[in-house]
Amino acid sequence: MSGILQGLLASINAPAGPWLYAWGANSQGQLGDNTTVNKSSPVQIGDDTNWSKIAGGNLFSLSIKTDGTLWAWGYNFNGQLGLNISFTVNISSPVQVGALTNWSQVSCGSRFTVAIKTDGTLWTWGSNARGQLGDNTTVYRSSPIQVGALTEWSKVSAGSYNIAAIKTNGTLWAWGNNNTGQLGDNTTVYRSSPIQIGALTTWSQVSGGFTSIAAIKTDGTLWTWGADYHGQLGHNDRTVKSSPVQVGALTTWSKVDNGKNFTAAIKTDGTLWTWGSSAFGQLGQNNTTSRSSPVQVGALTTWSQVFCNFYGTVSIKTDKTLWTWGSNGNGQLGDNTTVNKSSPIQVGSNSWALVGCGTYHTLAIEE
Repeated sequence: MSGILQGLLASINAPAGPWLYAWGANSQGQLGDNTTVNKSSPVQIGDDTNWSKIAGGNLFSLSIKTDGTLWAWGYNFNGQLGLNISFTVNISSPVQVGALTNWSQVSCGSRFTVAIKTDGTLWTWGSNARGQLGDNTTVYRSSPIQVGALTEWSKVSAGSYNIAAIKTNGTLWAWGNNNTGQLGDNTTVYRSSPIQIGALTTWSQVSGGFTSIAAIKTDGTLWTWGADYHGQLGHNDRTVKSSPVQVGALTTWSKVDNGKNFTAAIKTDGTLWTWGSSAFGQLGQNNTTSRSSPVQVGALTTWSQVFCNFYGTVSIKTDKTLWTWGSNGNGQLGDNTTVNKSSPIQVGSNSWALVGCGTYHTLAIEE
């Protein structure tokens, strides 16, 4: 058999994706490649081809497979991996969390995790010093605990020390740290169980940040609240807001995500917009100038996904190319350097389906 034919048959018989890749900081094994060595370009994690959802936290990672199983790896000092093991044991490759096959969403905070099951129940574990686990205590948990008994949780997003979630009825809820009004309940009081934010039933998306939250309503309007010291709320001022305030008057916002002191969002026309701190070029404006209201990143109308880590941004276009910019001290931009970038650069030529960010590392699923 010729070498060409052998290669063709091998290609035909090779398992299809989705494959999991990771890059950036890896001091605690958070990349999942069974090492603790930083990687400045994407490395494939294992040989499995059934990865579906990904989330990164501060030095740890979680992922859901297509079979509904949940997997965790990296730093475990506060039990955030959910493996019910010693807090002193870190994991450098994916390990299954329990044996259940009904996980549907997962999100990571600084040192805690929140997830939703297919039955609409909400579960949390890890650090709980500010009540972010939502179980009306401040007790740390090393395995998943259910938040209340409701089965109507639809979407969830973890901030650094707080959680925001939307129910199937479109109501918005938040709990945890509230020192800058980031829960949106018009106070600065910590909450150790979910509280409803306002009375509206029109919330469709929410993103928890370091000290602020951003959310989109079903009418396409964008709302932000919390700390605003770097203009990250997008209101053209630097004033802290303890309840939701609309960003401009547009009704064309589609997706939003928060980093540390900055925000990125995509409109329905495929344009990408950023605002807030740009000390590392994370706004993608080819400079390090902070902005207190949204500014467009280039002129393209082909952006489909956007995610933020602490000081950087990762985005996917409609052609499934992956682009990164901002802080790169740990190689988290994936361009095989550790040089900061203030405008988007392409990472490889893969066909990317999904991306997620940890504090200083990046996760992505390739089709």
